[in-house]
Amino acid sequence: MALDLSRTLVVGISATALFDMNESDQIFRGMFDTDRDVAIDRYRDYMLAHEDLPLSSGTGFPLVKALLALNSHLEAGEKSPLVEVVVMSRNSPETGLRVLNTIRHMKLDITRSAFTAGESVVDYLDAFDVDLFLTTNVGDAQQVIDSRQCAAAVVKLPPKEAAQIPEGQVRIAFDGDAVLFSDESELVYKTEGMAAFHAREDALQDVPMSDGPYANLLRKLAVLRNRLPMKIEYSPLRVAIVTARNSPSEMRVIKTLRSWGIYVDEAFFLGGVGKAKVLKAFKPHIFFDDQDVHLEAASSIVPSGKVPYMSSSPLVVKPVATDCSLDSSSEI
Repeated sequence: MALDLSRTLVVGISATALFDMNESDQIFRGMFDTDRDVAIDRYRDYMLAHEDLPLSSGTGFPLVKALLALNSHLEAGEKSPLVEVVVMSRNSPETGLRVLNTIRHMKLDITRSAFTAGESVVDYLDAFDVDLFLTTNVGDAQQVIDSRQCAAAVVKLPPKEAAQIPEGQVRIAFDGDAVLFSDESELVYKTEGMAAFHAREDALQDVPMSDGPYANLLRKLAVLRNRLPMKIEYSPLRVAIVTARNSPSEMRVIKTLRSWGIYVDEAFFLGGVGKAKVLKAFKPHIFFDDQDVHLEAASSIVPSGKVPYMSSSPLVVKPVATDCSLDSSSEI
């Protein structure tokens, strides 16, 4: 009988988002442009030679470790875990052995994995019932967002000195527009200006906003919290919204969440003030935002992930080279 994961939070994560694979990635990319076959051979030789040497933690490691710890609250008789994590890698099963050895070394309760030997892992997200996909591959994240399969983010490089998070908690922070909510309101701001944005949001404060790419993830987190044995006010899972909105546009955010039946612990309406200091104080395991202007500062302080716009969104601009992704080309 298949395991029912309808009430389980399932996180799919690439090996390069979970662990630091920058060294092997450089070996692969160093030869890829000149001789792909040589690059593959050198990468394979490197991974086999180091398969018993544990990898260091990557950007997504603290979040995964903290989420899996929530399973300690599973009540007797429950068969479906509270949280499930699936490692999804472009490595082959052979070169992926180092990843599996590291999972055991780190004592992570991860039992499911997918190794696709260079093929995209996106086609398998539905098969594993994934709710959130974390990756370093920009193309994979974009494909997921465009398909509306689940929430997806391209993780930034990990902060050099992450803040100490209270033991036994999971802390997640979200931007609002184009992340939890649709990009409709943000588009008004970008095309018509701040005054028009505030006037519209104030007039529509009783009209719930449409879903953004992370709305269903927020609902799944609500299901997870309801399964925990303590009152929601004492939950080890804490959720915050950190948004550039301010009065009078903040009312629509609160009323939208109320209409969704969603409880959030903290909300910060910053009105153009930088988000980094608030995030430093909140200490999230991860922060999700759609704009590089916010993520550049945030990612130096807390683990962060960029939420791509849908390719069809008017907010999409011509892509430029950034360092927000490790480009998981090494996951052959």
